[in-house]
Amino acid sequence: MNADERETAYRRFRDAVNMNVRQLERWLGSDESKSVGQKKSTRAESTGHQSGRRIVALLRKRKAELTDADLSHMRKVVGYVARHMAQRPSGDVRETRWRYSLMNWGHDPLTR
Repeated sequence: MNADERETAYRRFRDAVNMNVRQLERWLGSDESKSVGQKKSTRAESTGHQSGRRIVALLRKRKAELTDADLSHMRKVVGYVARHMAQRPSGDVRETRWRYSLMNWGHDPLTR
């Protein structure tokens, strides 16, 4: 990945992830966070919850420390957020699985 691609991936990730480390960690510890997402079994951690933990680690890294694998995950996060924002349900989304799923990926759609 060249320098321009790295910068673009980083910028788009920072635009998509609107929760800070503290907010995301608190959210990931909640029952609501653990109740949504695709799981391989009833006891397994969801894909989104795993991603949330990785996002916390990415947010703690300095830009210069990011690996190609990190940047690849950042692009995955950007894609997920964009796809799910396009599927916004009508009405109040405050306590919906749709919002909770997005929050596992570091994006709270109610945050401006």
